[in-house]
Amino acid sequence: MRIITGKLKGKSINYIKNNVTRPLRDTVKESIFNIIKHSKKIQVEIDNSNILDLYSGVGSFGIECMSLNAKNVTFVEKDNKATKTLLENLNKLSLLKKTEVINDNINNFLEVCQKKYRIFFLDPPFANNQFLEILKLIKEKRIFEKDHVVIIHREKKSDDDLNSILKILIEKEYGRSKIIFGVFN
Repeated sequence: MRIITGKLKGKSINYIKNNVTRPLRDTVKESIFNIIKHSKKIQVEIDNSNILDLYSGVGSFGIECMSLNAKNVTFVEKDNKATKTLLENLNKLSLLKKTEVINDNINNFLEVCQKKYRIFFLDPPFANNQFLEILKLIKEKRIFEKDHVVIIHREKKSDDDLNSILKILIEKEYGRSKIIFGVFN
């Protein structure tokens, strides 16, 4: 697995193969960053932004953001093996000082979170619908900046009711996946 853009482009990152985590495919990742950069519907830039990478796994999305000069990335991952690999990746790329790694349940983190974020990335297990409650908690706690975007990676067949939480801006399908871009309404 490689970093596809920015100052760290071409550097490799470690990943794990198991039933708990799945890597974000390069084509999907590339599309996400192209949409952020070029879509008139998305009003944020990665440069100098605070990023919240939930269900972060080995950190592929957040590391790409750091490669594109994000101010800070907070990774939240409860799986110990994934967190260990994430920390190895950040150490290997000399990114530990610019990031925060939370090895805990997302709800626990959000309950005490005081920081505001511009970009939220959620990549929950496809069978998991609890991420809807996570979105509601983020909205309720208002930990988002005025100009923000929420990016969600879901299975194409999933039928999640996001309309009461988010205003959907863009939805794209890639093979088995779909990527949803929205803002809190």
